[in-house]
Amino acid sequence: MKQLKNVYQHFLFRKRVSKALIKYTTVLVFALLLTSCSSIRVAADYDREVNFDNYKTFAFFKPGIDKAEISDLDKRRILRAIEAELMSKGLTKSENPDMLVSIFTKSNQRVDVFNNAWGMGGWGWGGFGGWGWGMGPGMGWGGNQVSTRTESMLFIDFIDTRKKDLIWQGSGTGYLITKNVEKKEARIKAFVAKTMEQFPPAKE
Repeated sequence: MKQLKNVYQHFLFRKRVSKALIKYTTVLVFALLLTSCSSIRVAADYDREVNFDNYKTFAFFKPGIDKAEISDLDKRRILRAIEAELMSKGLTKSENPDMLVSIFTKSNQRVDVFNNAWGMGGWGWGGFGGWGWGMGPGMGWGGNQVSTRTESMLFIDFIDTRKKDLIWQGSGTGYLITKNVEKKEARIKAFVAKTMEQFPPAKE
């Protein structure tokens, strides 16, 4: 009888530990998601034969910008942020520019599958869509749970006006906020600023 009691107490202890671990893991997963939402991954490529000191003026390349699959509101927010960054770097906007600026965007829908029995499960990618904003957690416990998030990519291209050659390209990848307009505006500014950190390239 005493042995049965010990087995039962051990069972209750393990059950409490399992619940605590599940609760802790849930909090940890959400913390990881929030951290990933705040980060922006950037990359840059450029023509090493170009002297970027020669570029003093810029203008936006409308034919390229018109093809960007985003709303006109978000497009204007991005262009204002790019203009502010370039002017802060000493360039001026001109009708006879040395450099043209274009943008394009794409987004991936990421699907994360969480398995209650074994922890985090596999994950995969959905299809490509337009410029996506934010994430939708949709998480819980009690079996496989699915979290869908939209990861956005912004590409900024600088083109030599005379040669029509691409001289610099920066890309930023991360998650953007959907509902609050002020937060969206701030997030876009951060996205652009982070993407343009490496312009102009450091002299070798």
